[in-house]
Amino acid sequence: MKSLALAAMTACALSALTCPSQAADNTSWKTIVGLHQPGNLVDGIPGGAQPWSTLEGEASVDLRTGDVEFDVRGLVLAGGDAVGTTANITTVAGTIACGAGAIASTPQVPLSAQGNARFEGAVMLPASCTGANIDFLVTIPAGRWIANGAVRRP
Repeated sequence: MKSLALAAMTACALSALTCPSQAADNTSWKTIVGLHQPGNLVDGIPGGAQPWSTLEGEASVDLRTGDVEFDVRGLVLAGGDAVGTTANITTVAGTIACGAGAIASTPQVPLSAQGNARFEGAVMLPASCTGANIDFLVTIPAGRWIANGAVRRP
């Protein structure tokens, strides 16, 4: 049993040593948080007019393939007369920003009345995107962002 465990640990260690670029190609965020400061600019994209909150979420982007996944739950307004609802926002997109003008977005996906949305697919990423300059935003059809990927995974 000990030799099997040792062999498994050795295989994992060797694969990590021989494939370091795979880890560098995948950028992910442990959670998605709502917009706290209305109007805040990220890479030239303006924030929404009201604050938003989330229960939880996560996102990942593979810089090599353009594969994008995001899942957000409980994305609702945190201010104004429609607080606690999605108001008239029924779709969102995942937007990858890598500096002003270097932007790619997923297709719009449904945002449920409870603030849940999910996407899994590929997009054409700007060539300038790197693990050091990439931001993940949840945007609405008006082109404003209302949530962002937070707490990057190592």
